[in-house]
Amino acid sequence: MFSVSGYLIYFWSNENNEPIHVHVSKGRPTKHATIFWLTSDHGCILATNGSKISNHDINKLSDVISAQYEYICEKWKLYFDTEKIKFYL
Repeated sequence: MFSVSGYLIYFWSNENNEPIHVHVSKGRPTKHATIFWLTSDHGCILATNGSKISNHDINKLSDVISAQYEYICEKWKLYFDTEKIKFYL
């Protein structure tokens, strides 16, 4: 979807029945990626840090993901061909 500071932010194609979230990993997609849930209040929360990203970078990524909230939601709708988005919170 997009990248920031060498981190790739993306969706997996088989997760459209889950609440909206993004995977984050350095360089390329990986099955042990870090996951952020998007929340209904236009923010995000860390779900897992499978990529072992530093706290400093987690904070920066969280800010970027929150700032790109509308973009991510629109991409989710297009990617999964849906108008309805489920949120974790």
